[in-house]
Amino acid sequence: MDVILYTRTGCHLCDEAEQTLVEHGLIPQSVDIDADPELVERFDTCVPVVEIDGKIRFRGCVNPMLLKRLLS
Repeated sequence: MDVILYTRTGCHLCDEAEQTLVEHGLIPQSVDIDADPELVERFDTCVPVVEIDGKIRFRGCVNPMLLKRLLS
């Protein structure tokens, strides 16, 4: 699975999202939205954002139950 985690520096929710993804066996590619003005415009107030195989699956937090269902 191709997993992208859109984050920003100092975001504790982003750290929690990454931990949840790793606990479920995923290795997300972290992308700091503040490095790209288009990503800031798109995701400014809703990080963390998790994209799995090209589709946004989570915004703001990762629900472990829904993640398990996606992975099965």
